[in-house]
Amino acid sequence: MAPLLDVRDLRTYFSTQDGVVKAVDGVSFHIERGETLGIVGESGCGKSVTSLSIMRLIPSPPGKIVGGQILFDGENLLDASEEQMRHIRGNRIAMIFQDPMTSLNPVLTIGHQITESLELHLHLNKREARDRAAELLNMVGIPSASRRLDNYPHQFSGGMRQRVMIAMALSCNPELLIADEPTTALDVTIQAQSLELINRIRDELETAVMIITHDLGVVAGMTDRVTVMYAGRVVEEGPTSEIFANPRMPYTIGLLRSIPRLDEQRGHKLNPIRGLPPDLIDLPQLCPFSPRCDYVQEKCLHQLPPLRSVGQSHNAACLFDISLETPIPTRQPEEIAA
Repeated sequence: MAPLLDVRDLRTYFSTQDGVVKAVDGVSFHIERGETLGIVGESGCGKSVTSLSIMRLIPSPPGKIVGGQILFDGENLLDASEEQMRHIRGNRIAMIFQDPMTSLNPVLTIGHQITESLELHLHLNKREARDRAAELLNMVGIPSASRRLDNYPHQFSGGMRQRVMIAMALSCNPELLIADEPTTALDVTIQAQSLELINRIRDELETAVMIITHDLGVVAGMTDRVTVMYAGRVVEEGPTSEIFANPRMPYTIGLLRSIPRLDEQRGHKLNPIRGLPPDLIDLPQLCPFSPRCDYVQEKCLHQLPPLRSVGQSHNAACLFDISLETPIPTRQPEEIAA
């Protein structure tokens, strides 16, 4: 059976005064029905642009999807008309946006914003839509749900607004839920409650989930598979347990080494990834992670590493066999570049 979502060689570019920014450059992945996929990476690696490309919400100009396929239930969304996409967005594919305050309309009540999609996609009348909206708010743990439908976004806390966004996303029982940084700017308690809610809905409705985050703890606890992105490309992918136990791309290894561990001895120093992500305008044909990589060699500076198999359902974009046990060379990348 074909996967629910199959993204193939997706390329989304932005035209700027300084040049073309290749925000997403040849990204491929798939999501099975009822599966949870984690997309991880630093800010600016192309995670959110990938999700907006799937929803066909890239602002044009300056952005444009210049190539690839986005197959949803066997149909290429890039060939769909805007009218067809309006029937898919919020109905079959829903998205929890990164910032609930800017994603909610400040001049419309919460009830109006939830019932709008119910009336459009499920063809409910106003009374039925309002009852369903109250049911959704109650489901996500907002007290006095019927009364709060008449409140505006500014009358809710950050955590409550995030719950409203989750309720809106789940209102039409979507087949695919895209959660873009669903725990950003939330305190730890509300984070846990929001993630537990997404997990419960996934299990009850058999919804496929694509969760975008830089929090590897969230990934470890929620996902079945992981796709690691860097500089607009996929650099490693595989089952979650395999990625955490046996990462094979130096960038993924760097991310894992940057996390504090409870089993480490007191005084143990973290090994953060030095430097900054590269400028995505006119990237040279070399490993984009090479300026920051502890294991860089001469070959890395002259060849773009392809995504290759390093295990069962496990792929990594590295020219060498690197693992957590590989000792870090004493020479530095600056010496290689010199």
